[in-house]
Amino acid sequence: MVERNRFTTIIVTGVPGVGKTTVLGELEKIARKEEKNILVVNFGDYMFREAVKQKLVSHRDQMRHLPLRTQLSLQRLAAISIREDADKILDEDSTLIVDTHAVIKTSTGFWPGLPREVVLELKPDSIVLIEAPPSIILDRQKRDTSRVRKDIADEKLIEELILMARIAAMSSATFVAASVYTVENIEGDPGYAAKKILELSSMLKK
Repeated sequence: MVERNRFTTIIVTGVPGVGKTTVLGELEKIARKEEKNILVVNFGDYMFREAVKQKLVSHRDQMRHLPLRTQLSLQRLAAISIREDADKILDEDSTLIVDTHAVIKTSTGFWPGLPREVVLELKPDSIVLIEAPPSIILDRQKRDTSRVRKDIADEKLIEELILMARIAAMSSATFVAASVYTVENIEGDPGYAAKKILELSSMLKK
């Protein structure tokens, strides 16, 4: 039997620049209005805190350039911390949403953002892929001056990353029999994707 958390768990992924942060911000606003108990956490924040603690990085975008074995260790520690935090505050009517990446492009190739030990720790009911046309993602990347993404600032590379993310999400989902759900982040209307994810959360509880 596949083990589940007592609360619904959804992992939300998307390539850099697709607008995950914006969509999940809208999701939190809608959830508050509808009085739904939703906890949104950023997997990268947990990894970054641990990496800073270990004096491995000083900037968030340095994370994907760390050695693979270091990345795997940080991922595992982040997953454990997220589950422990969620266990303290969420009940069976709640939903945990984990914001992360299904795949990470590095100088040594594509690495899984959701390797086996992370997925088994988080026990997701569904893995969501937020998507958008590569040209729109590239425009969003250019507008976001807070991040450094020169290594994926090309439409063909973004298209390849989207494909790899789909493959990675399905591969990760098989470890815990989770669904893989895709939703488009429509330009100018992040609320659309936010509502679709909230609808998914409600369906998973039935």
